[in-house]
Amino acid sequence: MKRAEKEEHVGVLQEEFRRATVAVLAEYRGLTAGEMNRVRQAVRAANGRCRVGKNTLAKRAATTTGFEPLNPLLRGPLAVILGFKDPVAVAKVATKLAADYPKLAIKGAVLEGALLDSAGVKALADLPPREVVLGQLLGLLQAPATQLVRTLSEPAARVARLVDALAKRAAAGSAASNG
Repeated sequence: MKRAEKEEHVGVLQEEFRRATVAVLAEYRGLTAGEMNRVRQAVRAANGRCRVGKNTLAKRAATTTGFEPLNPLLRGPLAVILGFKDPVAVAKVATKLAADYPKLAIKGAVLEGALLDSAGVKALADLPPREVVLGQLLGLLQAPATQLVRTLSEPAARVARLVDALAKRAAAGSAASNG
């Protein structure tokens, strides 16, 4: 690889690292080309990117973009799986692929500057999807407001029920006296 090609490759990696929310490292030693293509397709479906290249170039790109905790793990044939939106979705895909392909081994990940080991990646994958967490948060935020509205409207509802009961009693009493 010529110097210009290396610089271009580092530039592409830097741009992807800047956009990424998570980077998962997986050793792919022993996977066939077809299996690797299926890995790439699955990662792409989760709004991610699977990159394979020289570790020295990946180290250079990671160092300049905040993913430097990956550097000690960059040894051997590694695929860098980058997630651009939901880090949980990418972690789920990576752990599922590791379960489907025993030769694909997760080495670690970087999430918001923190290094996660393979157990940390699996724990991240066990989290509910982003939409579910947002729905739960919305429910928690709405609960006090709903309770407040219910509490404030209860006295008025009691008065309305009392007036209704008195009207029914008066109607029943006048019907009995006229009868």
